[in-house]
Amino acid sequence: MKKISIIGSGGAGKSTLAKRLSSKLNIPLYHLDSIFWKPGWVETERSEWIGIQQKLCKGPEWIMDGNYGGTMQIRLDASDTVIFLDFNRFFCLYRAVYRYIKYYGRSRPDMAKGCNEQLDLDFIKWIYEYPKTKKPNILQNLEKLSDTTKVYILKSPKEVDTFLNNMGKS
Repeated sequence: MKKISIIGSGGAGKSTLAKRLSSKLNIPLYHLDSIFWKPGWVETERSEWIGIQQKLCKGPEWIMDGNYGGTMQIRLDASDTVIFLDFNRFFCLYRAVYRYIKYYGRSRPDMAKGCNEQLDLDFIKWIYEYPKTKKPNILQNLEKLSDTTKVYILKSPKEVDTFLNNMGKS
C-alpha cells in the first residue's frame, strides 16, 4: 500500500481513517477538502483542480481522502489501494451533525483555513441520498479497476478498526 484513495459519504470518517493510516504507514496525506476549498468556501477552478490531482498522483506514495466525483477516476486509476467507507446513511448524518457542533464557528483540521464548519440542507440531503445517487456508480467504477488494485469496502467503524489492526499480518 503506497497510493491509497479513501472515499465514502460525508460523515463516514474518511479523514480520520486517512490520518490513522498515514501515521501507521508513514505515508504523506492529502485531505482533498483542504486543497480544493479556498478561504470563504471558494472552489478551485476545475482545470486547476484536475492538474493538482494529476500532480499529486505522480508522487511515489500518498493517501488522499475525499470524493470529488468529477475527478475521482484520476485518483482511482493511480491508486494501488482503494478504501470505500460504505457506512449507513444515518450514522453518517449523526457524525456530520456531531462534527458541526464540535467545530462550530471554526475550520476543522482537515479543512482549508477560512472555511468554518457548516451544515446545510443540501449537505444533509447529499449524505442521505448518497447510497442511492453516488454509491452505485462508485461500485461500478471499483469493479472496473485493475486486478492489481486492492479494494476494501468497509461497512462500519468496527470493520475499520479490524482492517487497521490486521494490517501487516499475513
